Amino acid sequence: QVQLVESGGGLAQPGGSLSLSCVASGFILDYYTIAWFRQAPGKQREGVSCLSRSDGLTSYADSVKGRFTISRDDAKNTWYLHMNSLKPEDTAKYYCAAANHPELLSLNAIDFHLWGQGTQVTVSS
Repeated sequence: QVQLVESGGGLAQPGGSLSLSCVASGFILDYYTIAWFRQAPGKQREGVSCLSRSDGLTSYADSVKGRFTISRDDAKNTWYLHMNSLKPEDTAKYYCAAANHPELLSLNAIDFHLWGQGTQVTVSS
């Protein structure tokens, strides 16, 4: 059974850090491009970061550039989102996603067909 499970969400203070993990099961991550999305209440789901499998290129939303870093560990079938200098506007439910297109580099949700259930990140003092 194909499954993506996020963890690492929680409450952080402004300026703080959190790291999210996404563990994939039921398929081999080697040939997949991976990404993180987020959705705040009342807002559309937005792409946060993407890491292309074929060439290792990354893409970040302008709002998180310089603060968030995406990485992967294929041996563990896991990818990560390291978030620094968190802001209240980063509060959202964060989702990991994967696409069986190694050359893909996209922040469009429609390009990804595997999704986790999400983990809540709240940034507040």
